[in-house]
Amino acid sequence: MVSRLIAVAVDCRDPERCATFWCAALGTEVDRRWRDAHGVEYVQIGTGKGPVLLFQPVPEERSGKNRLHLDIAPAVGTQEAEVQRLVDMGATRISDEPELPWVVLADPEGNEFCVLPPSG
Repeated sequence: MVSRLIAVAVDCRDPERCATFWCAALGTEVDRRWRDAHGVEYVQIGTGKGPVLLFQPVPEERSGKNRLHLDIAPAVGTQEAEVQRLVDMGATRISDEPELPWVVLADPEGNEFCVLPPSG
């Protein structure tokens, strides 16, 4: 028996803000909002295939480096055009080292992710 990945949970102060950014980034939409037994509201977005992204509220600001991050690539167009689109939507460019094939950005809450070149 094995397990399967069903969601990637993202801690954030404002789940709606994060969900809005990532819906626009990935061309998807919120597919579910729900509350746990303590009344905490979660926002879930579909990713098209595979696991969903689940934004869960936490009281503290992000501290330190992400231990897990998302890698994305443009479905159409160039890597630089996609980076600029994401920056225009509120992402921040963190690192763009010429010898590396990815560009590191942070979403509006500071969660880092990488934009890779389009894949064949």
